[in-house]
Amino acid sequence: MRTSVAKACMGASALLSLIPFSPAAIAQLPVVQNSDKPSLAPLLREVTPAVVNIAVAGTRRAEHNPLLDDPFFRRFFDIPDQPDEVPQQNLGSGVIVDADSGYILTNFHLVEHADEITVTLADRRQLKARVLGSDEGTDIAVLEVDAEGLIAIELGDSDDLEVGDFVVAIGNPFGLGQSVTSGIVSALGRAGLGIEGYEDFIQTDASINPGNSGGALVDLDGKLVGINAAILSAAGGNIGIGFAIPTNMARAVMEQLVEYGAVNRGRLGITIDDLTPDVADALDVDADAGAVVTSVEPGSAAEAAGLAAGDVITALNGRAIRGSTDLRNRVALMRVGDTALITALRDGRSREFTAEIAATAEAPATRGQRAEITDRLAGAQFEDFRDGGRRGVRVVTVATDSPAWAYGLRPDDVILAVNRRLVTSLEELEQAVRDAPSVLVLNVLRGSAEILIVIQ
Repeated sequence: MRTSVAKACMGASALLSLIPFSPAAIAQLPVVQNSDKPSLAPLLREVTPAVVNIAVAGTRRAEHNPLLDDPFFRRFFDIPDQPDEVPQQNLGSGVIVDADSGYILTNFHLVEHADEITVTLADRRQLKARVLGSDEGTDIAVLEVDAEGLIAIELGDSDDLEVGDFVVAIGNPFGLGQSVTSGIVSALGRAGLGIEGYEDFIQTDASINPGNSGGALVDLDGKLVGINAAILSAAGGNIGIGFAIPTNMARAVMEQLVEYGAVNRGRLGITIDDLTPDVADALDVDADAGAVVTSVEPGSAAEAAGLAAGDVITALNGRAIRGSTDLRNRVALMRVGDTALITALRDGRSREFTAEIAATAEAPATRGQRAEITDRLAGAQFEDFRDGGRRGVRVVTVATDSPAWAYGLRPDDVILAVNRRLVTSLEELEQAVRDAPSVLVLNVLRGSAEILIVIQ
């Protein structure tokens, strides 16, 4: 029987199957008023109104058998043309984290192909939601709803968790409705699972099943410490190994999604590896955890700070570094321009280096950037451009399967005018596009040549 790691959302067409029940460990739980009976009920009355059910309707690109793409094969066997897109429905969960603004934390994979999102509150109200921003690398998305009387959960500090702490998982397993399970923190800092690009999972034996994606992992203080994301399972059901995204990672991503609509990942410009006992002996380093710098990129923030190959990074901004994955995640969640105080061992001595976090090549949006200007330019990201006396709007990135790419826009193109109207900023570009008729004629500077791109 094959065991696999699966994301804990479920398609609406999934069949309900019986899952073996595993009793939770007995804990020192809150006591119900006027009773000596330990119970989670007082805690749950406070936190469950913040957990919502999410239903997603959308479409995704159809997966084709190459043979069925051959028109001669289809004609010979009288096979109809294959659709490019197929409908998709998902069920999952979310957590209200800002009642005033109507912000809900959930998983990227749950809403990735969403055309319509319906949120059902604990009081059974149903609301339409929109995606405020999402990040595939961490599997976090932020939804926004417009409603009064929302109840939010308090965010906890996931760095304070320890293995053995009791936790409660709340979500919508198998579309049954809100359910609660309990367990302990089984492990921290789980990575290398191949689920997400940036992994630092909390592992728990609290039952997490399909439909729990985006739900809450709560400590016994009633604070959110994780967003349920995936399970390790041989048959698609719970076997006591579930994974949640730590709140501190979710919080850092959410702040950028709310502000920019995307995550601008930071970088130092180094390659790193884990510090193992053998490597520590070879480098004569008195440390049992950290990240070894194996190379420093010329012209990078790390080089400017003075880091060198062979340095062992043991802390970032005063917090200990467990290994290379921990450092990578922490740097990636810092904002471009932030100052990083790096503690590293060199020649047996602890030294401190100060670096200014730089942008990664994949970083989509910083201050003054826009992810999209118009549907006809979808897939391109833009920023203000100034070079001496010349001003315009630079194309930062272009997705190769997007309308912007199809019309001919490329990274580093600089848009100078729209329909002969000069544009010197993002705001002017947006206004010019809004005021333009159906056809857009862009004056574009590409390298040293100026070209025209016609978009109909």
